[in-house]
Amino acid sequence: MNGPALQDRPSASASWRIALPHSAAAVPVARALVRTALAELEHGADSDTAELLTAELVANAVEHTAGDTPIELVVELLPTGCQVEVHDPDPAPSGHLTQPDTTDPDPWQEHGRGLLLIRALSSSCGHRPTETGKAVWFRLPAAPPQWHPA
Repeated sequence: MNGPALQDRPSASASWRIALPHSAAAVPVARALVRTALAELEHGADSDTAELLTAELVANAVEHTAGDTPIELVVELLPTGCQVEVHDPDPAPSGHLTQPDTTDPDPWQEHGRGLLLIRALSSSCGHRPTETGKAVWFRLPAAPPQWHPA
């Protein structure tokens, strides 16, 4: 198989990948993909939260990376919840989001509220280098089944 191979995944997981335009038009497309993906999960993560956080990551990637190279959205459904990643072509951890006087830039240091929302509302979040740039991600837990007292 040409190109990077996906890691082996448990049969209980599924993933979606889509290239998005490097424009504001990417945000509603990304929200729709996340909503559709989470509808597939029996006890899915909170779709509203997932859509909000995805919109923040996509908007951030579009606004703060140069050029018109598409960004990529990856939504992975796991038995324990979901993970959403946004890949962009900028290898810097976050360009403008880094603190200028640090040797280990942190993309989660931001002037606005978007990435702080992601930190507050996700179960975990982070960033990692990729072969073509970086990926910024968050995870949401699956909502537990509704408990009804006897």
